Amino acid sequence: MQNDKGLKKLYSEHFREEVQSFEEMPRSGSYREYYRITGLSGRSVVGVYNEDRKENIAFLSFCRHFLSHGIPVPQIYVEDLDKHIYLQEDLGTRTLFDYVSTVYKGGIFPRQLIDLYKEVINYLPLFQIKAGKNLDFSVCYPRQRFDRQSIMWDLSYFKYYFLKLARIPFDEQELENDFQRFTDYLLEADGDYFMYRDFQSRNIMLKEGKLYFIDFQGGRYGALQYDIASLLYDAKADIPQHIRDQLFDYYLDVLSEYRPIDRKAFKKYYHAYVLVRILQAMGAYGFRGFYEKKQHFLKSVPYAVENIAYLLSVMDLPIEIPALLTVLQKITEEERLMKYGRSDSDKLTLDISSFSYKRGIPEDSSGNGGGFVFDCRGILNPGRYEGFKELSGKDKKVRDFLRNKTEIDYFLAHAIAMVELTVNDYVQRKFTHLMVSFGCTGGQHRSVYCALEMEKYFRKRKDIIVKLTHF
Repeated sequence: MQNDKGLKKLYSEHFREEVQSFEEMPRSGSYREYYRITGLSGRSVVGVYNEDRKENIAFLSFCRHFLSHGIPVPQIYVEDLDKHIYLQEDLGTRTLFDYVSTVYKGGIFPRQLIDLYKEVINYLPLFQIKAGKNLDFSVCYPRQRFDRQSIMWDLSYFKYYFLKLARIPFDEQELENDFQRFTDYLLEADGDYFMYRDFQSRNIMLKEGKLYFIDFQGGRYGALQYDIASLLYDAKADIPQHIRDQLFDYYLDVLSEYRPIDRKAFKKYYHAYVLVRILQAMGAYGFRGFYEKKQHFLKSVPYAVENIAYLLSVMDLPIEIPALLTVLQKITEEERLMKYGRSDSDKLTLDISSFSYKRGIPEDSSGNGGGFVFDCRGILNPGRYEGFKELSGKDKKVRDFLRNKTEIDYFLAHAIAMVELTVNDYVQRKFTHLMVSFGCTGGQHRSVYCALEMEKYFRKRKDIIVKLTHF
């Protein structure tokens, strides 16, 4: 391919050595082509081919400007704009999202991740304010500002590539009217800052313990609220809400070191910018997933839906946008949207078991230290009676005895109520394991009955995995 040869030649001429290996890198959400090029010396760089000349100019100009302000972005070695190619620093393959996926497990967002996100946030005002002051905004592409045209493009993207392709019904004119009112409100916020535009975990690299930032070529004038919303409501990063709130407050603290900040005024527009960012992202998921049939983009849809549900519960905008709110509510109620991307490994596993106290309480193999343990020995034991000793809680005769001769169902109803409270909380917090154990003297009758009944009760839920073990 001509762009292959162009990049190899550019490398050889600039570094004065032959190319040893030339490997195409995975595509992301753009049409740019990336290649990892390694020379005989072992030097590795990333070669980029992109036919959009204006986008190339924006990226290269911004990159050099940010580097001059000490912001960690890739170094540009050489470019040939006429051939649509350039060579940049190789920052490896590990993104912040990759790191989050490795460390954020079992619903626990660890301190080390919070500290890393704070480090990321420390850089954001450098882009927005410090380096943004004397940036050449004339090279911004495709727009110089996140203005009415930009916002309407994003909202239309959401309407045509998500709503229509996901078959969510709406009134075209009423929704369009709401888009206009919503845009008017967004534009009330101060928009004279550099807006990175796509400040999210896949555009932040981790190399040798250091942060680097990429993919800011879509930057333009805009409101400060947009970028922090992009970072904290990055769909698949799935940051717990209380951590988002903590990090948002931290951002305001950092921001106040660069300019006076009226927190109340800033927060007035924040949720609106969270929403417009989510809608833009959903348009992208729809275009890449529904339209281009790249299914991995649809894996972010359930997370975005949950973010919308949260916004609907807390957002209090001083404008009337009934058609848009109705559409958002319909999205949260559409169960088929939640099937995309959520694998069984993401769900809460409810591990129910029965056991004998003679053999001891089962160990929690998840490493979480155990869960609920219910003692069934206060219930009359069928095993004391002739004809029951060889049976178990699975047999009809034992089940009838327990239901008619004891208050086991009353006992069980309380146990289920307690467990259900925790299940609901764990699902919301993205925890992945809860253990519930029922014990009796022999682990044969009462405990088996209770474990079976609880398993039957929770088996109806589609948002959890239920496992049953009789020890």
